[in-house]
Amino acid sequence: MPTANYRSLLRTPGAAAFFLPASLGRVGVAMPSLSLVWLVHSHTGAFAEAGLVGAGFAVAEALGAPQVARLADRFGQTRVLPPALLAHALAVAVLVSLVTSDAPAPLLVPGGALVGAGVPQLGAMSATRWAALLRDGRADELPTAFALESVSNAVAYLVGPMLVSALAAAGHAVVGTVSAASLSVAGGLILAAQRGSAPRPVRGGAAHARGERSLLRGPVVVLMGLNLAIGVFFGALQVSVTAFVVEHGTPGAAAPIFAVSSCSGLLAGWLYGLRRWSATPPVQLLAATAALTLGTLLLLTVGSPLGLGLVVVLTGATIPPLLVLFPVLTESTVHRAVLTQAFAWLGSASAAGSAAAAAVSGWAIDSLGARGGFAVTATAAAAMTLQSLAGLRLLRAPKGQPSRGTPTTK
Repeated sequence: MPTANYRSLLRTPGAAAFFLPASLGRVGVAMPSLSLVWLVHSHTGAFAEAGLVGAGFAVAEALGAPQVARLADRFGQTRVLPPALLAHALAVAVLVSLVTSDAPAPLLVPGGALVGAGVPQLGAMSATRWAALLRDGRADELPTAFALESVSNAVAYLVGPMLVSALAAAGHAVVGTVSAASLSVAGGLILAAQRGSAPRPVRGGAAHARGERSLLRGPVVVLMGLNLAIGVFFGALQVSVTAFVVEHGTPGAAAPIFAVSSCSGLLAGWLYGLRRWSATPPVQLLAATAALTLGTLLLLTVGSPLGLGLVVVLTGATIPPLLVLFPVLTESTVHRAVLTQAFAWLGSASAAGSAAAAAVSGWAIDSLGARGGFAVTATAAAAMTLQSLAGLRLLRAPKGQPSRGTPTTK
């Protein structure tokens, strides 16, 4: 059966023991950005204040995530996770107390920032464990592992926001926020307890080795640019689809369009990880970004919500290979002593792009309608294609570290 690849990975000693709790915790990680908006709005009645708290959370998470990852690389996940999780739980408790006691907005924004700064980087840590587990003799299975990570992440961002919205709609916004923290902490603590699969910190080394560990290198810059652009793509697409269905008098069509797109992406990601591709990852990256660009250009031609849904499903199916190729290329070009940091920085770049896109696409939509927003989306996809083309040589694995292919179907 084709799923034997995924089963064989999870049967690897220690794999399921860290992957499953990381997946559980990731559901909690996917919830705070939305749960804080519901929490603040439910007590203040103002979306402006809720938006400010959400912005504080997002900025702090983008800046704090790489610092937590840096500590994990330096001291080890099992030493860093418990105090980080405790700090996150305390920050959530402080913010909930501030909101429920009707504290003024100037206090709520720093509270949201404290929560964001302590979000546990379970996805980056899980990916780093896969890299360590499969490094010797099984490197060709690493793309399958990252495909599994991508599917887990997609499921988390489907289930988490749905759970938050359901609790908030029932009048339990506080429960949603506390549930998010509880899932993150529970998953993180179980992950921290799995000492056998935790990568050992790499310390010391000659000056040239320290230079190799620097993240200020060509391949990382290209990957940061790609993640920034895909963040812009996601952020602009969400706003533009919403604007389009409102323009056509069918605001209820947004939810099914996003749901079907997410499901097509899940299926595409699952299938992508089951096959070995003959092309190298940089070439696959160029092909996937080119396909995404062509798909986004079709967004400029759609004239109905049904047509939009079909195109969004098509573009959604091209995203999962990119979300697998990014960590594959990162693992093959970044020193293992800073791998968790690299994964975290890529996530921060994507978050920054998404935040910027909300403002830029909003301006474009106000000026040109929904197609103005789609133009921002298409520009982001085109930028990814150009970066992939420019980075073809840079993203090839260094001598002695051959670039990984994608896994065989057993």
